[in-house]
Amino acid sequence: MGSNTSSSKRIVTGDVFLKTSIEQRKRPKYSGLFVVDLDGTLLTSERRPAEKDLLALSRLQEMGFAVAIATGRSNYSFHKLLDTLRCLPTGTVLPVNYVIFSTGAGIMDFPGNTLLNSFSLSPKDIRCTVDCLEKFDLDFMIHKPVPDTRYFLYRSNGEENPDFQRRLKMYDTFATPFTPELLAGYAGATEVLCIVSAQKGHRLATEIINCLQQCSVIKATSPLDGESIWIEIFAPTVSKSKAVKWLAGAIGIEQKNICAVGNDYNDEDLLRWVGRSFVVANAPVPLKAEFMTVESNDNGGVSQAASRWLDSSTW
Repeated sequence: MGSNTSSSKRIVTGDVFLKTSIEQRKRPKYSGLFVVDLDGTLLTSERRPAEKDLLALSRLQEMGFAVAIATGRSNYSFHKLLDTLRCLPTGTVLPVNYVIFSTGAGIMDFPGNTLLNSFSLSPKDIRCTVDCLEKFDLDFMIHKPVPDTRYFLYRSNGEENPDFQRRLKMYDTFATPFTPELLAGYAGATEVLCIVSAQKGHRLATEIINCLQQCSVIKATSPLDGESIWIEIFAPTVSKSKAVKWLAGAIGIEQKNICAVGNDYNDEDLLRWVGRSFVVANAPVPLKAEFMTVESNDNGGVSQAASRWLDSSTW
C-alpha cells in the first residue's frame, strides 16, 4: 500500500511508459526470465527466504537471467517485509531485478524501486464493484491507486470475520470507514479486496466473477490465516500473467524463455502462460494436479525449480 517509490517521476497507467522507463535505458541482454511468487513460495513458514533459494536466484543472475518477484503484496507491504529481512543476522538482500506487486497492478525495478507501470480501477468500475459486494453484504476494502495503496476505505457488515478484522488492525493507521461521500473522492483504485470465509470463498468468487465480468477478479488463500479466501477486484488489465507479459516485452524476453514458480490460485494464470511452470509442494491439491510439483517452500522448492528449468532448456 504506498511505498518507497519517491524516485519515480510520475505514475502512468495502461501501456504508457515513464520517461525513465527501461525502454529508454540501455537494455541488458537477458537469456530468460525467472519469476517467483513470494508468500508461500520464496518465503518459508517463518516468512523469510531459505538460503539455498537465495543462492539459486543469485546464480541465475550471474548466468545472465532476469529474476522477478510476482506477489499479491502491495509495494508498501513488500518494503515492510524488506525491513524485517534486513534485521536478520545475514542482512538478507533479495537478488531480484524486478518486482511485480499487487498481483500485477504495479511493476517496479529493484533495488532502485522506480515505478515502471501501474493500472487502476476506474471510478465507474469501483462503483459497480461496491454495488455488487453490497448486494452480497460482504466485507471489503477499497485501496487508493499506486503508490498510495496503503490508504483504504473499508466496509464491514458487522458479522464475525477474524481475517478481515486482523488485516484491518494491521493497517488501522491508513484505514477509514466507507461512506459514499468519501468514495466520490476516489479518482481510481488499485483494487477492491473482499475477505470471506473458506467455506463460502470459492462459491462467492465464482458469483463475483459473473457479477463483474468487466473487471479482473482473482481469488487467493489468505496470507494471514492460511484459510480464508481473498477475492481481489482489479482493472481488467491486471493479473500476474499480463504484468509478466508486459515486463518480458520491455526487456526483450520471449514467452518460451520464461519460468514461473507459485503456490496459490492467484498464480494460476501466470503458471499457464509461461514457457515452464512449477508449484511448490504446499500448494493446493488442484494446482499440484495441473502443474509440475517441486519441494515445499520450507525445503528449497524454488532452488529445485530453477535447477529443473535450466536442466531442461537449451539457451
